[in-house]
Amino acid sequence: MVNGAIVHLIILIPFLIFAIFLSKGKGAALITGYNTMPESKKAQYDEAAMCKFMGKVMYGICFSLLLWAVSEILKSQTLFLIGLVLFSGLIIFAVMYSNTGNRFLKKGDERAK
Repeated sequence: MVNGAIVHLIILIPFLIFAIFLSKGKGAALITGYNTMPESKKAQYDEAAMCKFMGKVMYGICFSLLLWAVSEILKSQTLFLIGLVLFSGLIIFAVMYSNTGNRFLKKGDERAK
């Protein structure tokens, strides 16, 4: 079904734009959780590093969406499953990585939790 591929590609476009925006170190206000923090806590985090990490995750999600679109065109269940495993793995990895080890704190600032 080409219609399914078109839907996946249409969904991919805003994700790709968001990934490009984040990979430049901008758009921290669009990251859920960070945008609701008080300013005093936000000052403890390295916004650029957090944005760049999320940009890389968004590129991976875009690749998953592309695999899903190609799987629709080629009628390949294998490509869909690879994209699904990649998508699920990226989400799990991103949540675990970003919420453990205080990775996005500014250097020398270990008091935020």
